[in-house]
Amino acid sequence: MTAKADRPIGPPRGAPIDLAGKLRIGLRAFALVLALMVCVPLHYVWRTLHYGSPIPMLFLRTAARIAGARVRTHGTHLRRDVFFISNHVSWVDILALAGASGTAFVAKAELERAPVVGWLSKLNRTVFVSREDRMGVADQINRLKEALADNWSVTVFPEGTTTDGQSLLPFKTAMLRVLEPPPPGVLVQPVVLDYGPVAEWIGWIGDESGIANALRVLSRKGSFRLDVHYLEPFHPRDHPGRKAIAAQARAQIVPALEAALGKPLRPFALDVPQVRFAAPAAPAEPSEG
Repeated sequence: MTAKADRPIGPPRGAPIDLAGKLRIGLRAFALVLALMVCVPLHYVWRTLHYGSPIPMLFLRTAARIAGARVRTHGTHLRRDVFFISNHVSWVDILALAGASGTAFVAKAELERAPVVGWLSKLNRTVFVSREDRMGVADQINRLKEALADNWSVTVFPEGTTTDGQSLLPFKTAMLRVLEPPPPGVLVQPVVLDYGPVAEWIGWIGDESGIANALRVLSRKGSFRLDVHYLEPFHPRDHPGRKAIAAQARAQIVPALEAALGKPLRPFALDVPQVRFAAPAAPAEPSEG
């Protein structure tokens, strides 16, 4: 086995970040600030002259690269009147997908409080969803409709949380109510995100905070690939109801993700109370004798 293969992907969860890692965080933070200083004024100048601005898309594409992602797209994404449904691994997903297509998002409320990433998400009309706010679903759906009209595309992560890139949680369908009935001309396009060898390491899972995950990712040496697969779009009218739409998207995502991984998906090993997911029990050890 080569030295390159033996090299660790990055600092483990909970491990202290060494001096070199802290320097990389500082350099990446400095690069992000420089990009902000250029893009933010351009964005607001553009908005005074035109309705839509391409600057957030440009900045988020740049931010994904600064964070280490080398994004490669496969397939053709629809440019407007599209509802993307994607698996979810990391906060980097938002940078990469927005940088590739300019899409707005539905994301968990915790992301809104994350430094920098939360503010950037707001620039791109992200709709933040609180799992505890059952009474606010109607308002969230209204904001989702506004984002779809403004950005021409919206991405939903129906798992409701991030995973390890090797699993796929059950799809939640509350945010698909905007497709009951579907707005005129809107199609659904499933998307698969594949981080390759770093997927499990980069995943924002377990008890790790968003800040801890971001620092760990930004401290990593070098870059990592992120393959974004845009699958065949379908008309939501052909699958009436949000549950049928979610089932069709999942039916396309599962085989595409398994093909990208080169192996079957595995059960997610952690409990996720926020989305009411309980990990399957480990098989019992065979008794001796």
